[in-house]
Amino acid sequence: MMTGKSPCDWRFESGRPCLDLVATGIGTTGACELLDGAGRLADWLFATGLVPDGTRLDAVDESWVVRFRQLRAGVDRLLTAELGGRGDRYALDRVNALAAGAPPGLRAVRGRSGKLVRTLNGDPECGELLAAVARDAIELLTDPVARAGLRRCEAGGCRRFYLDTSRGRRRRWCSSEVCGNRERVARHRRRAAARSSDAGGS
Repeated sequence: MMTGKSPCDWRFESGRPCLDLVATGIGTTGACELLDGAGRLADWLFATGLVPDGTRLDAVDESWVVRFRQLRAGVDRLLTAELGGRGDRYALDRVNALAAGAPPGLRAVRGRSGKLVRTLNGDPECGELLAAVARDAIELLTDPVARAGLRRCEAGGCRRFYLDTSRGRRRRWCSSEVCGNRERVARHRRRAAARSSDAGGS
């Protein structure tokens, strides 16, 4: 997983896998498509924790990428509509249809340390992983507490969603370190430019 501070890097600060999926899109990161191939999708599935380390993902191919991008578009449309106080029947139907599928089967096994670790019953299929993400979106939107914390980043040029779990629910940015810093720098520059303009006019 990338840890850089570019808006085009992967970041997992949203609080939900479905929101992390939306954050991989061009519309949320500027001119970047973060799911730009099968290898990147496989890396993302591991990074989000949707599949445990060591899971075989040999079946991931470009058709998986297309299907995850389609789900991403549906979740983005649905969340945008919900935050705007309106419905999007098409997006809701699409996400519901995928959520109706069975997610990957889980089981616990002993790890090398002797502790129980999570694994899957077998190599996951694309539809199972899509179902897991779609269910996460449905659970988010139907949980009043979680839904009340759903926000869209206020930083210019960023459209990422996140869950505001801060005290007083006053969080404004998807990432204080990235978007927050960028907005603070921009604000400082505007103030400096205004002071310079005032000084030049006096």
